Amino acid sequence: MGFIIVLILVGLVLIFAEILLIPGVGVAGILGLLSMGGSCFYAFNQMGNVTGAIVTAINALLIVALTAWVLRAKTWKRFTLNTNIDSKAIGSLKDSLKTGDRGQTLTRLAPMGSARIAEEVYEVKALEGMIDPGVEIEVVLIEDNRIYVKPYTAEF
Repeated sequence: MGFIIVLILVGLVLIFAEILLIPGVGVAGILGLLSMGGSCFYAFNQMGNVTGAIVTAINALLIVALTAWVLRAKTWKRFTLNTNIDSKAIGSLKDSLKTGDRGQTLTRLAPMGSARIAEEVYEVKALEGMIDPGVEIEVVLIEDNRIYVKPYTAEF
């Protein structure tokens, strides 16, 4: 009888691990089902039909109970991360750059790329369309550490 109980417990642990720790239909779930099926087979083969039926009923009840417990919302809330990231990157571009600063693109802005502005290299975004490398640009907007640029046109 001890062997049957061990097979049932091993089967439950493997199925539990499959559901919560190793998602997907994998080795742990299959081995868990085989273990629980083996406990039924052993009970029928070694202890008779009455004991086999009882073990099968207990296995079915335990699997239903495990499934019901896993499908509850509270179970999944214990495994979820409850923190929100509301911080922003340290430092601000507003201190080093301002709208109207000019520079030159180093890579193609399609719509993002690199540009050298005020002797520093920044990741910038074209305000409209694409801008080829080597084109003189002007900073139009700085928003949330994003630099928006457009091609510079000299006004007379």
